[in-house]
Amino acid sequence: QVQLVESGGGSVQAGGSLRLSCVASGYGSSYAVMGWFRQSPGKEREGVAAIDTDGYMFYTDSVKGRFAASKDSANYTLYLQMNSLKPEDTGMYYCAADLRPRSWWSLPSIADFNYWGQGTQVTVSS
Repeated sequence: QVQLVESGGGSVQAGGSLRLSCVASGYGSSYAVMGWFRQSPGKEREGVAAIDTDGYMFYTDSVKGRFAASKDSANYTLYLQMNSLKPEDTGMYYCAADLRPRSWWSLPSIADFNYWGQGTQVTVSS
């Protein structure tokens, strides 16, 4: 049973920080690629950060310099350190993973991932 469980969301003021975690189980040791997406009310789900099979990281422009993704393969965990948070970062954050090895040139899309977590809410107030 493939499962991704996110945690670490919460409510913070603008300028604050949060660290999201995503624990993978089932095929945890075999996930080739992982990523973070977010969705705000009335908007489509968008990519935030991703790590490809070669370990290269990709970020959407709006979070570059503020967010950092990292992967602890030994513990099957993906992290997203979010600093200098802004109200526009508010949304449900989803962890995604896939078993297919991939090397990307840019931030991948939803179609690149077959496995999804239930999400963790991040709310940033001004």
